[in-house]
Order: sequence, then C-alpha cells, then structure tokens
Amino acid sequence: MLDVSFYSKQKNPSCHVEVAEDFLEWLAKSDFSQIGQEKSLSMSIDGELILQSVVELDRDRRQKFIDCFNSLIVAETKELLAKIESLANQSRETYRVKKLIELLDCIKNEEYWYLRRV
Repeated sequence: MLDVSFYSKQKNPSCHVEVAEDFLEWLAKSDFSQIGQEKSLSMSIDGELILQSVVELDRDRRQKFIDCFNSLIVAETKELLAKIESLANQSRETYRVKKLIELLDCIKNEEYWYLRRV
C-alpha cells in the first residue's frame, strides 16, 4: 500500500490516505498529477526534520484538486451505475444518483445560462 499525505503549516497531525498501487497509477493518469509543481520543503515529522517533495495547496490549486476529484467521482459513479443497472433492474435504487449526475452535468455545461425550478 502507498499513501497520499496531507500536512499542516501549524504542525497539526498529518493525514495519510492509504491507496493501492494500481489506484495511484490510475490517478496519476488523470489531471491529478498535472496540478501544481512539487517543491522540496523541510518539515518536522514526528520530531525529525525531513525533506519532503510537496505541492502547496493554495486556494487555486485546492480548487483544481476539488474539481479533479469531483470529475473523477462523477465519472466513476456513472460507470458504476451502468454496471449495477445491467446486472439487475435497479433503476429505483439508482434514480436519485442518476438524476443528480444529470443535473450536475447540465450545471457544468457553460452553454446553459438559465435554470428554471418548477
């Protein structure tokens, strides 16, 4: 297992998200690996000074990561829903998620300028 680590500037506890190697390889092929440039930063981890290669999460980069993960989640959810529906007619169970994705896709489409709620 590998991990993606998050560090605080205020020396708060770090967060480590364990991921499988194939997941990290898949993620690296997405926009995830293109966001921000890594820089070397000296950090104190568990009382030991270590040089880490990190990407700073300023407002713009943080939003780019959020957008990337949102896109990946939606794409994976669409694929999962299609698989679930092909296995058994689960349309009632998947209706809300399908409709939310449909609405999100329309909202993201910049060709639409107006929304009407009935």
